[in-house]
Amino acid sequence: MKKIYYILLGIFVLTNTISCKKDFLDQTPSDKYSEEAVWSDPALAQAFVNNIYFGIPHGFSNIMMSSMVDETTYNADFGSSNVTKSLITPSDLSIFDENFWSGNRQRGMNWARVYKFIRSANVFFANIDKVPFDNQADKNRIKGEVYFLRGNLYHNLVSMYGGVPIITKAYGLADDFTAPRDSYENCIKFITSQLDSAAALLPLTQSGNNKGRATKGAALALKSRVLLYAASDLYNSDAAWGGGTNKELVGYVGGDRIARWQAAKNAAKAVMDLGVYSIYKAGTPASASEAIKNYADIFLSKETSEDIFLRLFTPKVDENWDGYNPGLYNNPNGWHGWGSNTPVGQMVDAYEMADGSKFDWNNPAHKAAPYANRDPRFYASINYEGAVWRPRPSDVAGKDPIGIIQVGYYKKPDGTVVPGLDTRNSPIEDWNGTYTGYYMRKFIDPTLNAQFVKQDLPWRFIRYSEIILNYAEACLALGQEQEARTHINMIRTRVGMPQVNESGQALIDRYRNERRIELAFEDLRYFDVRRWMIADVAYQNAQGVRVDGLMDGNGAIQPVRTYSNITAQARAWNPRFYFLPIKKDEMNRNSKLVQNPLY
Repeated sequence: MKKIYYILLGIFVLTNTISCKKDFLDQTPSDKYSEEAVWSDPALAQAFVNNIYFGIPHGFSNIMMSSMVDETTYNADFGSSNVTKSLITPSDLSIFDENFWSGNRQRGMNWARVYKFIRSANVFFANIDKVPFDNQADKNRIKGEVYFLRGNLYHNLVSMYGGVPIITKAYGLADDFTAPRDSYENCIKFITSQLDSAAALLPLTQSGNNKGRATKGAALALKSRVLLYAASDLYNSDAAWGGGTNKELVGYVGGDRIARWQAAKNAAKAVMDLGVYSIYKAGTPASASEAIKNYADIFLSKETSEDIFLRLFTPKVDENWDGYNPGLYNNPNGWHGWGSNTPVGQMVDAYEMADGSKFDWNNPAHKAAPYANRDPRFYASINYEGAVWRPRPSDVAGKDPIGIIQVGYYKKPDGTVVPGLDTRNSPIEDWNGTYTGYYMRKFIDPTLNAQFVKQDLPWRFIRYSEIILNYAEACLALGQEQEARTHINMIRTRVGMPQVNESGQALIDRYRNERRIELAFEDLRYFDVRRWMIADVAYQNAQGVRVDGLMDGNGAIQPVRTYSNITAQARAWNPRFYFLPIKKDEMNRNSKLVQNPLY
């Protein structure tokens, strides 16, 4: 009886509570803002836009894009070899799948994920005119940011998939969600129109709390990248690599390619003419050590004259375990780092000798001392056998008081072989050592103990050196070789490298290697090898180095080592992988979609 009484009492209380509060089912949620509130408050509208910025993935995730191409290899694999072996299929996007358990950077380019952020941009444009801004300048700025972001999001999609559906409205539940892919040409026109609109509304610079937001220069610089890609071989190949099918979806069908190169040149020149950016530490350095520092400091500084668009961080950034911590991710295992993205031999060998000649393992002098007298950018970007890095952690310092990279195997007088502290047989940690014999140095702050301290250096999406190189490439395509050489040499002068003076294909090859070195690990090589259609070379087996040396009876490593080339990772190229496939689930949801060639 008592039980029935309490049940009835509960019903009575609940009924009266509902009766007294007629709007019970129409309450403002306590954990989020209503749509009406967001578009009634400029601060909330800005917060809404802030979230769209997260749709542009930064490059400091644990698995970097450099490990998807011939720059580095990811030492734990985690599905990355499906990419480097061209095993991606519509049923298995592996690391590029939006639901993959790791790969923040790669998931950020996925069709479904990018369209979610595009929808947010579309919602913004449907509502922005409701927001009561105090002045027109603030409204223009925020609209310019979203034009830039929507253009950037579509650029990411088109770079991965080719032509995609251009959606400019936020669908409701009653709408037809099916939409065909627009042609590649129309997508490029749409992206550039978004960036033109952004440039017309955005300020030249952002200051204070707005640092890191889009600017006029960022919009024009991204336009430079977009038009450079569009003029490149892949998108002007008549889709011959894919059997000539669906040409309009994966490139241009006819038209004036020279005009495309001219547009790319003009776009780069527009950024240069702003007068806002300059090559950091331009001019001839006084010494090789100064040249190394000039280049290294671009990435070890919070702000430089080259910064066009970047992502800022603080040490308290709380991303997933694989989201942002480049020092921990890429430090050698002998420093308790994860050694995640390790440079491959082909990347290391691409760095020229200090006199501008090519490095060559078949040259006896080069093979005897492969890390001597190289391009200063080599020493700022690569950690190699014998390189001085930073003091070892306290529990390792007794084994190496100076802090020297040890990826070799050293024979003692008694014949035993001792593995170096940074090998996969390291006595410190043996699960995270390099397979290639190298570690990444670029981006990593050597003053911090990355095992415990997270660095807070920005990721540079676009910097001015890229624009100079974009301009040079367009000049090359237009036959303006002297202009191209002038701008290539502007980049080389900063690090004290000799001027280039080649012509014809030799100059093109020299330019491509210069771009590879200057922009190493900056998320551009993956797209460069595709647009230049040299992926069949780029996806050959990743090489590494085996280092053998001597150790005296006191445990001191002797200066003479021998080096032999090894295969560090099997790789393969299939032409279908010029583009990602559209996921099978997406194809099933939208009957109007057409799959990319060869899938």
